[in-house]
Amino acid sequence: MLPHFWSQTLPVSLASTSASASLGNELLELEDTIAKYGLDVPQTTLSALDGYCRLLWNINQTLNLTRHTDFEKFVSRDLVDTIELSKLIPENQQVLDVGSGGGVPGMVLSIIRPDLNVTLTESVGKKTAALDQIAEGIGLEVEIYNCRAEEMLEDFRFDTTIARAVGPLRKICTWLEDCWLNVGRLLATKGPKWKEEIVEANELKMMRKLLVEKVAEYPTPGTEWNSVILEIKPR
Repeated sequence: MLPHFWSQTLPVSLASTSASASLGNELLELEDTIAKYGLDVPQTTLSALDGYCRLLWNINQTLNLTRHTDFEKFVSRDLVDTIELSKLIPENQQVLDVGSGGGVPGMVLSIIRPDLNVTLTESVGKKTAALDQIAEGIGLEVEIYNCRAEEMLEDFRFDTTIARAVGPLRKICTWLEDCWLNVGRLLATKGPKWKEEIVEANELKMMRKLLVEKVAEYPTPGTEWNSVILEIKPR
């Protein structure tokens, strides 16, 4: 069964989040922060990224969507992770985001990689409504569904499925256990405990029919550890 496409509107809009006179300063702040970390971000995406942040932070005052409520945290964590992820996805792929929450990485990925067809899944109705409102506010064409990813995967196949901060590997493997053929391949962004997560999943016999490979490793700004991206797919 096709999951519900979310169309509820929250009482917030791009125009209402700040006076137009301040928009240029905020955009400059975002651009300066991106330059500080030496990130390669298309100039044409800056306005959408700025709008995404402002709408997200506005809604976040009443609905817990993110702890990264300034450009420093957004760029050094959310944008860095999404850019590293985007390097691993070929052009024009169908991409599914598992548990989109506040839109990272799925919505941010759709902004910086408009060639991709990104589908967001979020099981919490209020969060889905927030994502829908943000997408509408910045004019982003992205499909957003109020459902769990495994429900979507019962009927649809994707080239790449992405997951960030949704749970340990043992949980992700449990969720996707019956639908790996439609997952395509899973790209999971992980922190310093990724090896322990693999060991735990193996001990629980979750990985018997899966191949796991570390396909990226990069410094996490402001910490002493690296993040990694794991690729998981059926044998």
